[in-house]
Amino acid sequence: MSMDSRDKHVHLWKSFSFAITGIKTALWSERNMRIHLFVSFIVIGCSVFFSISKLEWLFVIVAIGGILSLELINTAIERVVDLVTEDYHPLAKQAKDLAAGAVFIYAITAVVIGSIIFLPYIFRWLI
Repeated sequence: MSMDSRDKHVHLWKSFSFAITGIKTALWSERNMRIHLFVSFIVIGCSVFFSISKLEWLFVIVAIGGILSLELINTAIERVVDLVTEDYHPLAKQAKDLAAGAVFIYAITAVVIGSIIFLPYIFRWLI
């Protein structure tokens, strides 16, 4: 293995560790991230319990991955805005509100996806 490819290998693992550190930071500091993760575990449990189809699993995975990713992006935008200015600025507020709005829209989308997938299973289970 050449020195260059070894450096790239180490660099790759470092980038993974940075990503994991970012996820840990969000989990420790962001209540909404913890809520999304908690709900994700419930959804995964329901998916296993109801033995959902492979296609339904795909939608569940995309919904969970999307909401967690968007929450991380929202947190990053909030941090950058706070770093740039401590003063109130309408554009800073708009940036934070827009990022939060993106998370909110995706959360609603995830709830709709979950409802479409799980309500029939729940109704069958109750009846």
